[in-house]
Amino acid sequence: MLYVQKEVKSLLTKREAADISDIDHYEESNEDIKIQVVNLNFFYGTKQAIKNVNVDIYRNRITAIMGPSGCGKTTFLRCINRMHDFYKDIRYDGSIYLYPEKINIIDKKVDPIQIRMRFGMVFQKPNPFPKSIYENVAYGLRIRGVKDKNVLDEKVEEALRNTALWEEVKDRLHENAYTLSGGQQQRLCLARAIAVDPDILLLDEPTSALDPISTAKIEELLLQLKNKLTIIIVTHSIHQASRVSDYTMFMYFGELIEYDRTQKIFINPSHKLTEKFISGAFG
Repeated sequence: MLYVQKEVKSLLTKREAADISDIDHYEESNEDIKIQVVNLNFFYGTKQAIKNVNVDIYRNRITAIMGPSGCGKTTFLRCINRMHDFYKDIRYDGSIYLYPEKINIIDKKVDPIQIRMRFGMVFQKPNPFPKSIYENVAYGLRIRGVKDKNVLDEKVEEALRNTALWEEVKDRLHENAYTLSGGQQQRLCLARAIAVDPDILLLDEPTSALDPISTAKIEELLLQLKNKLTIIIVTHSIHQASRVSDYTMFMYFGELIEYDRTQKIFINPSHKLTEKFISGAFG
């Protein structure tokens, strides 16, 4: 544990030295809450996958969700934009409030399609559509009724610039997205997600299939994007959580074991299970 603490502390110190995210310099308030999860339970049939989770997620911050495989990280993430509604025999209990309106996302009266339009999502493996680079980014805008070519051109370029992809693809926008490398495809998926100006960006292991250089590019982009978005990222990598997140959730068998500022979680965790996970005792 001591070795891992020293290594993570070094990473956190580098972040502060680079003025990326010195979280000792801010205090959150109730007005900063973007998502408030209250007594959330989720069931696949009779199997309970999420157990009484309570957490406040703050706007313009990156919140990492970590824990061993099968602990409920992805299940929790998909509760937030109601992706589970695509499947039969599922059930939510509790509340997930989206601020500032304080809409209960999982209220049966709330249209899940309208809720999903407030979110952008990037999955574990790059999943570009079998369309051109341009049409991949424009897709969500077209779905929302944007037809003006000038507006589309502007939004596509903006999204590609925000994901550091514009200079690499500006002369090949009408080529198939599958001609891009894996790292470029994932940045394209990120551009597609942010082109529609979502409130919140959800990422499910977005760099697990990428090489270290592509991973570093994605992480750098996330640190820039949090100035505009609230970001929640599921990750297996404790190092990634320490590098990019302001807050960290540690989950275990569907329960939220610990949630705190990332520095606190990694340097001085409150729960023995958290300490064991960070030390590599299990995972």
